[in-house]
Amino acid sequence: MTDFPGRLREVIPPLVSFRAPMEVVRGEGTVITAADGRRFLDFSTGIACLNLGHNHPRVVEAAREQLDRLWHAGFATYPHRPLVEAAGKIAQVTPSRVEQVLFMNSGAEAVEGAVKLARYTRRRPGIIVFRGGFHGRTLGSVAYTTSAAAYRRGYQPLPSGTYVAPFPHPFAWGMGEAEATEQALSGLLRIFRHEIPPEEVAAFLIEPVQGEGGYYPAPPGFLAGLREQADRHGILIIADEVQTGFGRTGDWFAAQTLGWEPDVVVMGKAIANGLPLSAIGASAETFSGWPYGAHGTTYSGNPVACAAASAVVDELRGVIPGVAERADRARRRFLEMADRCPTVGDVRGLGLMIGVELVDGEGRPDKEAFESVFQHSFREGLFFLPCGTDGNVIRFIPPLNVSREHLERALDVIEAGLADYEARR
Repeated sequence: MTDFPGRLREVIPPLVSFRAPMEVVRGEGTVITAADGRRFLDFSTGIACLNLGHNHPRVVEAAREQLDRLWHAGFATYPHRPLVEAAGKIAQVTPSRVEQVLFMNSGAEAVEGAVKLARYTRRRPGIIVFRGGFHGRTLGSVAYTTSAAAYRRGYQPLPSGTYVAPFPHPFAWGMGEAEATEQALSGLLRIFRHEIPPEEVAAFLIEPVQGEGGYYPAPPGFLAGLREQADRHGILIIADEVQTGFGRTGDWFAAQTLGWEPDVVVMGKAIANGLPLSAIGASAETFSGWPYGAHGTTYSGNPVACAAASAVVDELRGVIPGVAERADRARRRFLEMADRCPTVGDVRGLGLMIGVELVDGEGRPDKEAFESVFQHSFREGLFFLPCGTDGNVIRFIPPLNVSREHLERALDVIEAGLADYEARR
C-alpha cells in the first residue's frame, strides 16, 4: 500500500488515534519494526497483553498447530480439548478459591459476566466499585469505570445499581498508606450507611492494582478490610486482574502477590499473549448457581486462543521466577531518578507493573513532562504508554522476559528524557 497513512485516515474512523505515528510490520520479543526499518523497544506490550513479548515461538507454534485442526467451535456447541486443557491449567495457577473457568472474549466482557454472576447468584442489585478503577468501555462496564470522566462522556445515563467507594491513593492524598487505608474504609462504611445497605450489595469489584487510574496497588490492610466486610455481609469480591494477571506483579496474580483471597477473578489481556481471550474464574459452588442459558457468547473458548493460553501458562512457569529481579532493578533505577529529578513525584506498583508519576514544581500532575519524556524516548527507539487520570504517569510494563540489556537501555533513555525536560523547564 503506497499511501498507508492516507488510506488509514480514509477507512479508520477518527475515534482511533494511534500514539505511535508509524506503520508497524513486525514484532519479535521486545522489539517492533516499522515499515521504514526503524526498530523500537516496545514497553507498551500491546496494553499489557504481551507478557511473553511479540511472537513468542512456543505460543505461535501452539496456535498454528491448532489452526490446522479446529479454529472455531462456538459457545456450548461442542467441546474440544484445548478448552479443557486451558481451563485446567489456569485453574491451577489462580487464587485458591478459583476451581472452574468460563472463557469470554475481552476483559470488559468478562467483567460484565462476573457482575452478572454476582447479581444472579446473590439475588442482590448493588455493585460497589472503587474510584480510579478501570473495568472496560462497553456501556455496562463503563458504569464501573471511574479512572477518568472522559470514558463516560456522552453516554449518560449509565446502567444503575453501581456505587463508587474511595480507593486509597496515598501520594495523591498527601498521606501515608495507613491513613489512606483508614480513610478509604471509612468511606465504604459511609456508603453502607447513606446509600445502599450491605445486604443489598452483590459484589465489590476492584482492581488489586489500579491500571488506567495510575498504577496504585491496593494496600494489604485495605484488601483485608474489604474481605472482612464481604464475609460479614455475604458479598462477593470480584478481583479485576485483566491487567495484573499472568505474572505481571511477580506472581501469577496480584491477589497472590498481596496475600489476598477474592471470590471471583476476571482475567484477560496476557491470558493468551495478545490473542482475543478472557475468562471468569470462581469456585464450583459459585458457578453452580448460574444455570445453563443464563449467559453466553459466540466466540467463548475459541480453540486457537485456548491453545495459545495453554502454551502461555507453560512458558510463564519458567519466566515468573525472574520477574522479581528485573522489577527490583527497575524500581531501584527509578528511585535513583526520583532522588535527582524533582519531576519524578512518585514510584509505585508491583513487579513489572511500575508507575512513575511526573509532577510540576508544586507537586501537581505534569502531563507536559510525560509528553516531553515520551517524545524523547520515541526518538531514541523506545515506546511506552501513559496512565493516570491526568495522563502524567509513565506506564512501565516491559515483557516479563525482557533482556537485561533492553531493560537497562529503556531505563537509560527515560532518565535522559527526564534530564532533558528538567534542563529546558
